[in-house]
Amino acid sequence: MKLYIKNMVCIRCKMVVSQELKKLGLHLVVVNLGEVEILENISSAQREKFKASLYRFGLELMDDKKSILIEKIKKVIIELVHYTNESLKVNFSDHLSEKLNYDYTYLANLFSQVEGMTIEHFIIIHKIERVKELLVYEELSLKEIAFRLHYSSVAHLANQFKKVTGLTTSHFKNLKEYRRKGLENM
Repeated sequence: MKLYIKNMVCIRCKMVVSQELKKLGLHLVVVNLGEVEILENISSAQREKFKASLYRFGLELMDDKKSILIEKIKKVIIELVHYTNESLKVNFSDHLSEKLNYDYTYLANLFSQVEGMTIEHFIIIHKIERVKELLVYEELSLKEIAFRLHYSSVAHLANQFKKVTGLTTSHFKNLKEYRRKGLENM
């Protein structure tokens, strides 16, 4: 049985979900961002307990198909921006449509309607958070970061960074408090 979980965006979230399911005596098959597969069917009592325990951690068990689809869109974006260094062979809209088996226009309209922002804006927000993370680690140059996140140029990255954060990349690097958000808080 598959369960879909809102706001499950990091490894820590996966650990919390795994622990809470084990407490209920349920056996995990697979735990991915936004979804988990268990061996058995979950009873209504277990479902309510699981919902309550997830809520304490800022997570939410989802039941309706549109919410599940929105979380799948977010999952694809988060995996692409935060956990993959490979470039896409097709443009993102085609990639998303292919992954989720829906027309991109439908996905984009649904996402905008539910989230109050476009898919493109959501991608930009996540790319900027990833840039912040990479700047904090100081292992890559701005040129390498731009290349890794598929920006057309360093100038494009710098302009987008300034537009979103109000700071230049060099000013951000010099800050003592890095102003990064955890993925689960975005």
